[in-house]
Amino acid sequence: MMKPPDWPRCTEGELWRYVAWHLEGAGIRSVLVGGAVVAIYTEGLYRSGDLDMVPDDFHRDRIEDVLRGLGFEPSKSRYFRHPSCPHLFLEFPRGPVEIGGEFPVTPEEIEVEGRKLRLLSPTDSVKDRLAGYIHWRSRANFDQAVLICRCQSARVNLEHVQSWCEKEGGAAAFEELTRSLGQGE
Repeated sequence: MMKPPDWPRCTEGELWRYVAWHLEGAGIRSVLVGGAVVAIYTEGLYRSGDLDMVPDDFHRDRIEDVLRGLGFEPSKSRYFRHPSCPHLFLEFPRGPVEIGGEFPVTPEEIEVEGRKLRLLSPTDSVKDRLAGYIHWRSRANFDQAVLICRCQSARVNLEHVQSWCEKEGGAAAFEELTRSLGQGE
């Protein structure tokens, strides 16, 4: 059995591993997406506050049963909170996982105490953040993409990011990204 995190001080990564591990044990596979992935890949330089976990098959009642067993309480909306962890909450958006027009997305898998947990890869996380910049002009999302690239430079495939940006109509966003990384002209 996996040891619970230090609830009052746990990070997005610690909470994700704990919850995803238990969901996986109940046969509920999910993929972590969004800002919590940024928090993990930047080792806490960015803090999200919420964890977006996209289940392969959405069965709210099954998810809720597992979470209640871990001490989480559903809110009146779509969120789940643990009473000892007021700084983070969980959300389970319906899938499938897509990044802009890219589908399917193959998540990265990491093994945690004998179970495979899934999250966006560093490259896909950069694309996910750039999607928010390209389509909604979210400067915060752009800054998060830059931060991932800086913290995970060996693991971000900029050629894939460039190709994806061009397909999304965001070639200028990629040029701005490379300039921000000191690689542009």
